[in-house]
Amino acid sequence: MITLTTFPVVLHADTAADLMTRNPISLPEQASLHEALVLFTERGFSAAPVIDGSGRPVGVISQSDVIVHDREKVDYLSEAPEFYSEADLASNAGERLRGFQIEKVDRTRVGDVMTPAVFSVRTDTPADKVIEQMLALNVHRLFVVDAANVLVGVISALDIVRHLRPGAGHG
Repeated sequence: MITLTTFPVVLHADTAADLMTRNPISLPEQASLHEALVLFTERGFSAAPVIDGSGRPVGVISQSDVIVHDREKVDYLSEAPEFYSEADLASNAGERLRGFQIEKVDRTRVGDVMTPAVFSVRTDTPADKVIEQMLALNVHRLFVVDAANVLVGVISALDIVRHLRPGAGHG
């Protein structure tokens, strides 16, 4: 087993642009929580940037945000709506439909639940400064924005690890 203390490692990246995952999948602030959950489960993401209509990051939605929202939300069971009559629940042949359920849809939007803090760097930020900022902020990811503050990438801790290589004198 090789440990990092047995030889130096070198970061093979000069700037945030070298480290980032380009064109990150993001969610508009008007997206539903259901859409965020689908993204998390289908893509294996734990979080996603939230953008406004101009593509500028306005926050981040994470699995933790969704869990806290769900834990704090109180749903009360309600009676069947009075406006559904037996005729509404019958097929054209006059049979009562079986298994019909009324789903209560959570209409909460990503923008209502997201963490509104946006920690970002520019594409030309030196790679060592990116790492220093992530450590100082104690965050797992930073957004990368262009000169117009439009989201162009995301740097995660895993992106940094991917750019580590053994130092001089090691294979």
